[in-house]
Amino acid sequence: MATSATAARHMVALPYPGRGHINPMLAVCRLLVAADGALTVTVVVTEEWHGLLASAGVTPTLPDRVRLATIPNVIPSEHGRGADHGGFIEAVNCKMGEPVERLLDRLALELGRRPDAIVADTYLQWAVAAGARLGVPVCSLWTQPATFLLALCHLDLWRPAVEGFSEEELSRKSLEQYVPGLSSVRLSDVKIFLAWEGPIKISAEVFVKVRKAQCVLFTSFHELEPSSMSKIAELLPCPIYPIGPAILRAPDNGESARDEEHRRWLDAQPQNSVLYVSFGSFVAMPPKQFEEIAVGLRDSAVRFFWVARDRATAGLREMCGDRGLAVPWCDQQEVLRHPSVGGFLSHCGWNSVLEAVCAGVPLIGFPVVWDQLVNARMVADEWKTGINLRQQRGKDGIVSRAAVSDAARKLMDLDSGAGQEMRRRAAQLREASRGTVLEGGSSQRSLSGFLEDLVEGKLEVAESSA
Repeated sequence: MATSATAARHMVALPYPGRGHINPMLAVCRLLVAADGALTVTVVVTEEWHGLLASAGVTPTLPDRVRLATIPNVIPSEHGRGADHGGFIEAVNCKMGEPVERLLDRLALELGRRPDAIVADTYLQWAVAAGARLGVPVCSLWTQPATFLLALCHLDLWRPAVEGFSEEELSRKSLEQYVPGLSSVRLSDVKIFLAWEGPIKISAEVFVKVRKAQCVLFTSFHELEPSSMSKIAELLPCPIYPIGPAILRAPDNGESARDEEHRRWLDAQPQNSVLYVSFGSFVAMPPKQFEEIAVGLRDSAVRFFWVARDRATAGLREMCGDRGLAVPWCDQQEVLRHPSVGGFLSHCGWNSVLEAVCAGVPLIGFPVVWDQLVNARMVADEWKTGINLRQQRGKDGIVSRAAVSDAARKLMDLDSGAGQEMRRRAAQLREASRGTVLEGGSSQRSLSGFLEDLVEGKLEVAESSA
């Protein structure tokens, strides 16, 4: 629903420079311009990311009123950044702010006015000060679950509790006793963060700065995390707007011939018989673990469709036999919505979880880092739409082929009570995700409320925001 104001409006969007953050930011920008016909959005990315988005076919698919602007490559390259992830985070924190502020000044001169708002990824903690300097409202965009934000905002409460307990004890201790509303999250799910001294220090600063933003937007939706959304609304001094599910459709990137091969193979499989396997664009996995997953899936006798990305798909295809297909790329949302797909083995990045929710597909969680551990816990223990394999790790940290095989069979058994219940719950979440964006739905009302509050000047910049 477009707003009635006649004056053209302009926002600047500042995504964190990573695919798992840029994609949801672009999805939010699409939602904003669709809801406000007088709005244009300028999305600021590095020169490298501008090229990556163009080569992936994303740029041509953006609405006319969503435009890209660039800053120099002042941070390490996206290629290989996993070799020093802490250094990458430090560079984003220390080196991006100045060129972004110069660009904001230039845009203001070119347009003859300041932007009406800055939508900035919450992890860009310098963005709040940049907005305060310009006198522009900063709308913090949280691209992970509200539950994870709630946990990190209370880092000071649970951090001392992880010392002195064994892993087994931590897996039994709920965060509920430290942070009300987090009953499904365990201390073992958050302990890993404390080993990253640099990133956790920056994160602590981020969650001080988010309290100084003029509002917080969520790519999640209220019905998915009602308790956490309510707790955050009570915790923060600014309004919150859950406007999700905000997910970006994959563009046609020249893989149409392979898409046809995918579709033919999927079309030939029985309904709900295929386990889709993908571990995202940035998850590194030890070769031993990769082998255990591959052999476990083969032993399970479950049909599977595996996006192996940079792995050698030829060897994996040979291992798959006639019950599996291994490919380097696919349109994930299209595959998840295919009638033959009945499960998803995932690293549980938030974008993948949202896509599974929207498709009504149950999950096997194989989380590795950061919010993935909390996401997998919610899937298995709170929503009860899947299985969390992290709990099956051996002393060497590896999940065995037997555990993988057992989980695949359990999830994909259409006749078992457990499998049927997970599918029933997944279908309920799918319907909730559809209803929330319809006229009168919670996300539709939240999006309209955000735009109306912005137009009416209710999101003012306080002096304390600097």
